[in-house]
Amino acid sequence: MVTRETLKKEIDNVQDQYLGVLFKIIKTFEIPDESNDFVEIENDKQEWFQFIDKFAGCLEGDPIERGPQGEFEVRERLE
Repeated sequence: MVTRETLKKEIDNVQDQYLGVLFKIIKTFEIPDESNDFVEIENDKQEWFQFIDKFAGCLEGDPIERGPQGEFEVRERLE
C-alpha cells in the first residue's frame, strides 16, 4: 500500500520541469471545497463589477452612431 510518506519521498525524485504537471494531477484528486468555489465565484463577480464601474460611460462624450446602411446587391433567388 502506498502511504503519504512514500509519496512525499518520491516527490523529491521528480525533475523540476515536471513539478507543475505533478501539482495539477494532485489537485485533481482533492476533495472539492464547495465553500471555496463560492468565494471564487463571488470574487469573479466583484472583478466584473469593478471592470464595469471603471469603463462604463467611457464613450459618453463620443457616442456611437450607426452609419447609413448603403445599397445591397440583388442576387438570384435560391431554389
